Amino acid sequence: MTLLLRSSAALAALMALGAQASAAEKVTFGTNWLAQPEHGGFYQSVADGTYAACGLDVTIAQGGPQVNNRALLLAGKIEFHMGGNMLEAFSAVEQNIPVKVVSASFQKEPQVLMTHPGQGLDTWEDLKNAEQFILGDQGFQSYYQWMISEFGFDAAKRVPYTFNPAPFIANPKSVQQGYVTSEPFAVEREGGFKPNLFLLADYGFDTYSTTIEVMQATIDAKPEAVKCFVEGSNKGWYNYLYGDNAAANELIQKDNPDMTDEQIAFSIEKLKEYGIVDSGDTETMGIGAMTDARMQSFYDKMVKAGVVKEGIDIKASYTLDYVNAGVGLDLKK
Repeated sequence: MTLLLRSSAALAALMALGAQASAAEKVTFGTNWLAQPEHGGFYQSVADGTYAACGLDVTIAQGGPQVNNRALLLAGKIEFHMGGNMLEAFSAVEQNIPVKVVSASFQKEPQVLMTHPGQGLDTWEDLKNAEQFILGDQGFQSYYQWMISEFGFDAAKRVPYTFNPAPFIANPKSVQQGYVTSEPFAVEREGGFKPNLFLLADYGFDTYSTTIEVMQATIDAKPEAVKCFVEGSNKGWYNYLYGDNAAANELIQKDNPDMTDEQIAFSIEKLKEYGIVDSGDTETMGIGAMTDARMQSFYDKMVKAGVVKEGIDIKASYTLDYVNAGVGLDLKK
């Protein structure tokens, strides 16, 4: 090959690489709180190039107390958003907001109730004997209404949760809400004891959680981008939980410097121990799995509890088009 031909070939290769680089579509994923291990799969796929491999340049915009990323999604300012549980999605249908859940990163809501050990509050049924339930407004209006309707708990025992564990630590006959990955760690450090943990999902509160929400307009206009983001995120969770997550944790701590190594290790341990991300249907269908049956089961419970209205077309709140194909199962080590 002549020098001229070699130069032309090299130039063509460089142009091809440049075209590929420029073809990466820039999208933003808004989380629902400050960066933490509960967001690890998404940070993992940014860190290790999984999103880039299928053509996306993903920016993670962390949420927080002064940030409303869901409003940005609804306004078309960002492409993807981290939902909480399915109650938000059901509410969107009721309000004729065209947003859809396309994947469920968490098979189980990480919500727990905590009690002091050795105080006669060591079983689910024992919880009815507690003096008080320290719960936030959102929890009282959702899962505690289900606990009242399903198990006969007492609404009068609820006191507001101020996101400070001191009242719970001070009252050994109390119950406090928390995330299995977070508040128990604070109680162990500040209270000097390991609380009993009751994961609501294991007692029938069967919503999906940490969902990926997308506007219908984005699904219609950019189905390949949605596919790339969903599959990339789910692969990210496998790599984060079972592979080398050091780079992802570095990004998490860059966004949220208050996140300690000890908290990260505790959170990952609990995500695995309780099967928050990977359990049940994910064992055969892959992380992110969702089913019509689970959606209907949760909706029926919320209707019975008076949390949502009867007659909502819940199938308009989600799509199964991007999950359940076993993507990423080969990455589980």
